[in-house]
Amino acid sequence: MIDAATTIENGRAVLGIEFGSTRIKAVLIDTDQKPIASGSYDWENRLENGIWTYSLEDIHKGLQGCYSSLKKDVKEKYGIVPKKLGAIGFSAMMHGYLPFDKDGRLLVPFRTWRNTMTQEAAEELTRLFDFNIPQRWSIAHFYQAMLNEEEHIDRVAYFTTLDGYIHGLMTGEKVLGVGSASGMFPIDSKTGNYNASMIKKFNELAASKGHPTDLWELLPKVLTAGENAGTLTAEGSLMLDPEGDLEAGCSLCPPEGDAGTGMAATNSVAPRTGNVSAGTSVFAMIVLEKPLKNVHTEIDMVTTPSGDDVAMVHCNNCTSDLNVWVKLFAEFAESLGADISTDRLFELLYNKALDADDDCGGLVAYNYFSGEPITDTAEGRPLLVRMPDSKMSLPNLMRTLLYSSLATLKIGLDILMKEENTAIDSITGHGGLFKTKGVGQKILAGAINAPVSVMETAGEGGAWGMALLASYMIHKKENESLGDYLRDSVFAGSEGETLAPDKTVVKSFDAFAKRYKAGLEIEKAAVMALK
Repeated sequence: MIDAATTIENGRAVLGIEFGSTRIKAVLIDTDQKPIASGSYDWENRLENGIWTYSLEDIHKGLQGCYSSLKKDVKEKYGIVPKKLGAIGFSAMMHGYLPFDKDGRLLVPFRTWRNTMTQEAAEELTRLFDFNIPQRWSIAHFYQAMLNEEEHIDRVAYFTTLDGYIHGLMTGEKVLGVGSASGMFPIDSKTGNYNASMIKKFNELAASKGHPTDLWELLPKVLTAGENAGTLTAEGSLMLDPEGDLEAGCSLCPPEGDAGTGMAATNSVAPRTGNVSAGTSVFAMIVLEKPLKNVHTEIDMVTTPSGDDVAMVHCNNCTSDLNVWVKLFAEFAESLGADISTDRLFELLYNKALDADDDCGGLVAYNYFSGEPITDTAEGRPLLVRMPDSKMSLPNLMRTLLYSSLATLKIGLDILMKEENTAIDSITGHGGLFKTKGVGQKILAGAINAPVSVMETAGEGGAWGMALLASYMIHKKENESLGDYLRDSVFAGSEGETLAPDKTVVKSFDAFAKRYKAGLEIEKAAVMALK
């Protein structure tokens, strides 16, 4: 306690803040990279005029609310408030579209990763580049706006992602970490910058559409992990801490997306390592030792925070539908007068899934709150489907909901592991799906037929991973790579638990996946029928 207070008072503590889909979290770490305080702020995206968005007011209020929560935690634990920080890093859910004019005005509401409105642009750019461009990438949103002849398109002076926007508020710098930038536009891993030949092709395409464009001028500057990305300005410090306690002047590391912070938080930045982050969305990041043989629309090519190639399988939907069912059971328990905590209810219901029949009683569920490009589904309609003779039991329902949360991810990973024969030495799971000990881990191991590890630190999440990237910037040794820093200074001696795949679960999940894919037409019909 004394050491932590001294670290904070001396201005050596490092702060990481990550904007997740439903929660903004702050983690303050000491010089041993251990969390010493935290804060959070709950928020939710909204569907406005058919677009998933957060307003700038939401963003600013969430930023300040999260930092205020952190200050309160520091005050309660140590009797002080932070006056100065050693370094700061900001992260957010990757992708999306925030376009600004030359005066810094936002031209259209923030279009988040959750939107599936850019199929035409994504398909055309994928053909043009011979490189998969997912619908949620910033360049897909920009080009779709061009195809739609949206009024704002010729006034765009700059566009960025959420983490880039927040970093700009703090520093005035228009930059991104390479991992986050790789979700805006393809990166050339040899140069560590945007792919020059693809930018040339895009500029020529835009000119042919009557919208002369120079992407080099419109995209943020790309930086790699360890580089200094600017200094906290007086305006930035007041934006973060309106009470005025926090001094300006500390360094900020390159802002990163939640994929990059997940890699840092799970020590998964070296080739043949990978991680799965499972919360509102679910994605797997596999660091490649060699390029893929083919272009797959189910697989995104991004990078680590250091610029190494990563195969990413990203699914828009994971635990949202599962959480609704748990909330339903919570309402039932409350109606009975039962006093049960949310954590205990999740633990109880998750463990029930382990008692399910191997065939889940013939049930199948679709967890789609929003569209899912991997399965070519434009919108979401959460569904539970069964035959008249299906066995509807609590264990079968819970196993079905858990399988459904990972089924789309399995479709993408099967391509990597079975078609591309990608070598993977270790997979680490983190996020809400893994909070109940052993259950989500066992289901994921069965889904991918590979061992899955969960570290003791997995619960710290992306905000801690962002703090680690900021700490790396100020504490790294000369020529020390991010992978070496994480291995030697952060994870040396750390404990975790690895589960080998249960062959019964592997067989069960394979059968469920076959049923799931066969029933996708039901989901698509529901989208058409239920407007």
